[in-house]
Amino acid sequence: MLLVIDVGNTNIVLGCIDNDEIKFTARIATDRSHTADQYAVQIKSIIELYKINSKSINGSIISSVVPPVLNALRGAVRLSVGIESLIVGPGVKTGLNILMDNPAQVGSDLIVNAVGAINEYKPPIVIFDMGTATTISAIDKNKNYIGGSILPGVKISLDALSNTAAQLPGINLDEPKRIIGKNTVECMRSGVILGNASMVDGMIDRFEQALGEKATIVATGGISKFIVAHCCHDIIYDRDLLLKGLNILYKKNKNFC
Repeated sequence: MLLVIDVGNTNIVLGCIDNDEIKFTARIATDRSHTADQYAVQIKSIIELYKINSKSINGSIISSVVPPVLNALRGAVRLSVGIESLIVGPGVKTGLNILMDNPAQVGSDLIVNAVGAINEYKPPIVIFDMGTATTISAIDKNKNYIGGSILPGVKISLDALSNTAAQLPGINLDEPKRIIGKNTVECMRSGVILGNASMVDGMIDRFEQALGEKATIVATGGISKFIVAHCCHDIIYDRDLLLKGLNILYKKNKNFC
C-alpha cells in the first residue's frame, strides 16, 4: 500500500493506493505553523477513518510547492506509519523531457500532473490545474513538457474582488442562474464562473494554435469542477490526476529510495 501526499498552498491532498487502485482521497488545510506531530495526528486519524491498516502501508511519496511544510510532512509520515518518504524533486526519475529554460524551476505539481496525464491520455495534452493558482501545462505530440501559463486562481481573484471593492460581498462558487445577472451576487457569479470558463475556452484555442493541432484537454484541481461544466470545449475532468502521477513516480523510483 502506498501513501501519496501532495502539498498545495491551500490544501494537502493525501490518499492510499493499492495495486494502482485509489482506496481513498482526503484533504486537510495547509498550515505552515503545524509541526510534524500535528500533521502526524491528522494523517493517522484519516488513515483510521478510511479503515486502512497503517501496517499495510509500505511506501510513501510526497510532492510539495510549499517548502516550509515539506519537512514537517516527511516527519509526520515517519511518526504516523514508520516509513521514509520519497520526495519529488531533483534526482527523481520522471521519464519526462522538460523543454524549459530552467527545468529545475518547474513546480513539482506540474511535473506530477504531466506524468499522470502522459500515462493515461493521448498527446498532445493541455492540462488545467485550478487550485490556489490556475496553471496550464502543454505536452506536445512527442510527450515533451514544453511550457505553460500561470494565472491567479479563481478563489484568489474572487477574494481580491470582495476585499478590495467595498460594496461587493463575499460569495461562494454556486452555479450562476444566468449569464446576465439581475443583482450583485448573480453578476459576480456570472463573472467568476462563466468568465473563468471563457478564459479556459480561450486559452485552449490559443494553446492548440501554438501546438499546431487539436489536443486532449484535461482539468484537475479542487476548483476545476465548478468551471469545466460551463466550458464549450470537450474537457476531461480528472480529480485524481496528481495521485495517479505520484503513484507512477513512486514505481519508477522505489528501487532508488
